[in-house]
Amino acid sequence: MKDIARQQMSIKVESMDMLNAQIQMEGKASASYLAMASWCDQHAYLQSADFFYHQAGEEREHMMKIFKFINDCGGNAISPEITKINHDFSSLEEIFETALSQEVEVTRSINKIVAAAKKHNDYAVENFLQWFIKEQLEEEKTMRDILDLFEVMGRDGIALKLIDERITVE
Repeated sequence: MKDIARQQMSIKVESMDMLNAQIQMEGKASASYLAMASWCDQHAYLQSADFFYHQAGEEREHMMKIFKFINDCGGNAISPEITKINHDFSSLEEIFETALSQEVEVTRSINKIVAAAKKHNDYAVENFLQWFIKEQLEEEKTMRDILDLFEVMGRDGIALKLIDERITVE
């Protein structure tokens, strides 16, 4: 009897599979932010580099939260394989546009998992993901606010240096 109880998961298989895909996405986002940080370092955008190093760490933390949650629910979290990370960017603005697109993609994925959890009455997963929903709203707003600086300040010369100086790690 005890063995059967230990084998049962308190997470639906569908949710576990979607969360494992989310682990992959968060891992790739972390690696992508490292590539962006490296590009910024190479181009002397030091504040932006620090920002992206921090973002890489945050995405890894998100990945680990999901990883641990799956295992805590009796599921099987899968360590991600990260490949095909873009390291080539043409501008600081392109990097932030890429970052915003990445965050929007993550938000859509989280929302899909929440919708599926609701459909399958997987309340633990639905509750767990509420923090991620709030976090994604903040992440998208941060990227949009930074992109607005390019509209206001310009896209070349001293404007780029001034934009970089306004990028902060929170």
